[in-house]
Amino acid sequence: MNASRFLSLVAVGGLLIHGGCSQSPSSMAPCDLELSEMQHEPMARTSLPQQLPNAEAEALELTVDPSADGRFNTETYDRIDESPFLLASQNPLSTFSIDVDTASYANVRRFLRQQQLPPPGAVRIEELINYFSYDYPQPVGDVPFSVNVEVARCPWDGNHQLARIGLKGRDVHQEQRPLSNLVFLLDVSGSMRHQNKLPLVKRAMQMLVERLGENDFVSIVVYSGASGLALPPTSADQQPVIQAALDQLAAGGSTNGGQGIELAYSVARGNFIEGGVNRVILCTDGDFNVGTTNQSELVRLIEDNAQSGVFLSVLGFGLGNYKDSTMEKLADRGNGNYAYIDTDAEARKVLVEQLSGTLITIAKDVKIQVDFNSARVAGYRLIGYENRALRAEDFSDDAKDAGEIGAGHTVTALYEIVPNGQPVPGGDFEPSKYQQPGELAEAALSDELLTVRIRYKDPDGQVSNPLEVAVVADDHSFDAATDDFRFAACVAQFGMLLRDSKYRGDASFDSIMQVAAARPEGNDAGYRDEFVELVATASDLKR
Repeated sequence: MNASRFLSLVAVGGLLIHGGCSQSPSSMAPCDLELSEMQHEPMARTSLPQQLPNAEAEALELTVDPSADGRFNTETYDRIDESPFLLASQNPLSTFSIDVDTASYANVRRFLRQQQLPPPGAVRIEELINYFSYDYPQPVGDVPFSVNVEVARCPWDGNHQLARIGLKGRDVHQEQRPLSNLVFLLDVSGSMRHQNKLPLVKRAMQMLVERLGENDFVSIVVYSGASGLALPPTSADQQPVIQAALDQLAAGGSTNGGQGIELAYSVARGNFIEGGVNRVILCTDGDFNVGTTNQSELVRLIEDNAQSGVFLSVLGFGLGNYKDSTMEKLADRGNGNYAYIDTDAEARKVLVEQLSGTLITIAKDVKIQVDFNSARVAGYRLIGYENRALRAEDFSDDAKDAGEIGAGHTVTALYEIVPNGQPVPGGDFEPSKYQQPGELAEAALSDELLTVRIRYKDPDGQVSNPLEVAVVADDHSFDAATDDFRFAACVAQFGMLLRDSKYRGDASFDSIMQVAAARPEGNDAGYRDEFVELVATASDLKR
């Protein structure tokens, strides 16, 4: 049986078993907020999910283990092909789009707390690393973020080095936030009935509303079999009105996400605030099964609407039928960020503690290109960011989409570097008889190890701005590195062990816990303590 047919059969099975997702319009549970009272199109017919094309099916990891309550688990994750080592002489340029998403870490935590190891496709190492904040300095001047680079010995391979590139977005304090036009796009389909879905969505949105003020406006668009405007634009100082609209929502019916997306962006455009925060906040389990259901069509729909200047936040909820692969793509293509909300505490982290970073974009289409000096570097590999890789020519192409940085966000990327004179893993191949590496440039004779180049656009800009930072070769021991460097390396090792990476070297759960437990006190202390607990759980499960 091919992968495409297998996915289709599982999807059909899921519809037969998940009562909430398979109801016909005539058998839907009533919704406290009647659809007939909303502005909506005629109810769409319920249909089975479309069969995925072979290429798309083969790119997904599908979990089909029965869950504790007897229903099938149809969660989907994109397959991740780990980045290999590249020869610096053949590939001196490494280019990628930045990523501030954190969904993978919260989702991995959910698996481990359920005493399960996550599927490899759920482990995106860059999102694990970027879940934590790091003590990078604030930017100076007109640049919206600072650029910081540190190099030390690699803890899982003492013959290699580890380079950490860190960006720190400029903080915007609560009283400095610009006016906000927020549209809550809430999935109220039958699959959202569970306590960790729509009830948690309501509490999360209420937390956010409590942080808003009289200069902020909130609209609520809901969707199930049809979409509707549950709350027209309302000043956030009318909190009882907004919370009443949230309280009366109930789950029932199928999921026409495409129709909801169109309406949410229409509302956001209709109330657009020049120079303000214009954002759609999508809350869903990602299980679109009516109307526009194909992942690629949903992505195109988001791409088209992203041109309006309205940014997107995707908040994922629930388990069992969770569609991570779809939601990550929607956030990436919608000039947005992606978080997974599994608890009230996580909702508070994303929507209260990190409110400015979640809502306010300070730079968009941010790309990083690292130029390695092949006189000092034999090979390298970028850890994580596999689905963010760009071609070298994309770096200066302003039409090429890339990631966004929010106010106060930190972004961290790690490169494992093989110094000259050391063998490059996987680098033993026959050279081309037609092309050989050219002569080294004069700069190669300097003490520079690499150069970090960055291009970014202002939030409302169309032309990118360049930055460049040269990094001098260094050979600090891992023990002499900063605490943040050491902790980020621990998180990377944790991801590699969860994924059974062939590049994990001497990494071990015990060594991670030893280093991570010795972290400094600070605002991130509680999250880092939790990380040590998750490492211990993963260690027990792996044994």
